[in-house]
Amino acid sequence: MSHRILRTSVDRRTVLKAATGAAAGFYAWGVPGKSYQRALAQESVIQQILAIPGAGSEPTEADMQRVGELILEPTKANVQPGEFQGQRLTFLGLNNAGKHNLVFRPLLAAWQEYTGAEIEWIDLPQAEIFPRIQQSIASGTVDFDILEGGAPWEGDILGKGLAAPMPDWVAEQIDMSDYVRLLQAPVGTWNGETYRVSIDADAHNFNFRSDIFANEELGAEWTAGGGSQEWGVPQTWQQVQVVTRFLNGKQLDGEDLYGILDVCAPGGGFSWYFFASRATAYAKHPDNKAWLFDPTNMTPYVNNEAFVRAAQDIIDALPYEPADQVNADLNRTGFEQFLAGIGSMVHWWGDVGSFVYTSDLSVVQDKVMFSILPGSDDVYNNTTSAWETLPSGPNFAPNEAYIGWGLYVMQRAVESGVDKAAWSVAAHLGNKDLGTWMAFYPSGFQPYRNSSFAEELWAGAGLPPEFISSYLSSQADSYNHPNGAIEPRIPGIFQYYVAAETELARAFAGEVSAQEALDAAAAAWEQITDDLGRESQIELYNAALG
Repeated sequence: MSHRILRTSVDRRTVLKAATGAAAGFYAWGVPGKSYQRALAQESVIQQILAIPGAGSEPTEADMQRVGELILEPTKANVQPGEFQGQRLTFLGLNNAGKHNLVFRPLLAAWQEYTGAEIEWIDLPQAEIFPRIQQSIASGTVDFDILEGGAPWEGDILGKGLAAPMPDWVAEQIDMSDYVRLLQAPVGTWNGETYRVSIDADAHNFNFRSDIFANEELGAEWTAGGGSQEWGVPQTWQQVQVVTRFLNGKQLDGEDLYGILDVCAPGGGFSWYFFASRATAYAKHPDNKAWLFDPTNMTPYVNNEAFVRAAQDIIDALPYEPADQVNADLNRTGFEQFLAGIGSMVHWWGDVGSFVYTSDLSVVQDKVMFSILPGSDDVYNNTTSAWETLPSGPNFAPNEAYIGWGLYVMQRAVESGVDKAAWSVAAHLGNKDLGTWMAFYPSGFQPYRNSSFAEELWAGAGLPPEFISSYLSSQADSYNHPNGAIEPRIPGIFQYYVAAETELARAFAGEVSAQEALDAAAAAWEQITDDLGRESQIELYNAALG
């Protein structure tokens, strides 16, 4: 069975049914079928690397070095042995939950041995990486040759001419035509030039404990208590709230149960996405691409009724969430809680799914399934300043959060003559087969290539079919949803997010009301717009909206 979300809208109940069937969201892109399967009859590179180390095991450093060695052939077509001998590159990237840069290091061991280049690493935690980039931009002292950065930063990085355009040989080596639609131009481009090697595509999806929502005893309690619908996975954020309250004080197999897990602590701009995922179904109307600002004048929408409702939802849910949840950051909710068996629902990037069977952190094997984010019974219309109930049913608006990580070669590398080496690093890490391996194993990345959505690849590596279908459908249907909430690649976007996080933290701590916090955030957003230049921000925002 397949569904083509590019042609027809797919409601969330259909997506949930896909979790137990043979749904294949990747068919929306026309991923090759029989011809691709015939190619798999041979022991391809992709088959070899997906077997390292295999489902049920987390890759060791030696495993990752072996994978890096197996994907080296495309590099050899463009670089001679020892061609970069004596060259030293500086790579600024993320160290998050022991992934990202710490995965890149062993993957590049064979590349370094073959080319002769050396790499100096600048590792930064997630909450510190954008402030570090901001500092470099403001001071004009870019001290790195390669940047692991996000598409939302392109207004700051590319708009200020700090990065180098991609050479043709790199585009050919990495096969950009295989990128999912979400990553196609204009993402990664500026003024018609391409700058980015993608290594990730991002959207928030919904991760839920299938064992909890299939439990008959809980179902009987739910019904006896007057549950308004059949016990099961919530379809809307309104239902998430009710389920979270219902699970408070209950246990399963001797473990305390909780509902939703919210990220409340500021996170250098990244915690914004978790609040936004609570808000998009309320705030992103199907008839309007703009959901963050009024495109005519950049007036913020962040303090409208939709965002205030989302903030109030979190405030109302916190008493039913684990103790000290008000101080939870994204790593706590995804890894220390959900994968450790705490909580029944979490909105996160696709990393959670790739960790379930392949990470030592996980105790929830055979207990997790996925879907797009919950919807809402009604949606706020910014044009009419009123709530609407859509004739089609609940409003779904997946948060295309962050669009994904990519690699950028800086002009500094050109000036020092190490740009070919820098581009070769980016191309090696942007290898087509490696993209699937990094989505399968804990790396910090999720599927970003059409070819990564071939279910037979994942099945060949030992994952359960129902899990594969559920996970890949949740990713595909988020990337391709007709009402997806796309964030704008405009200068200062993370400045806006950081300002909102700061104010929201006060509301979650009970210092101010949701409305007061978001009014303060809106005022801060207005000041940021004025500081950056309102007319230019209006122009760039409208360009980003298409």
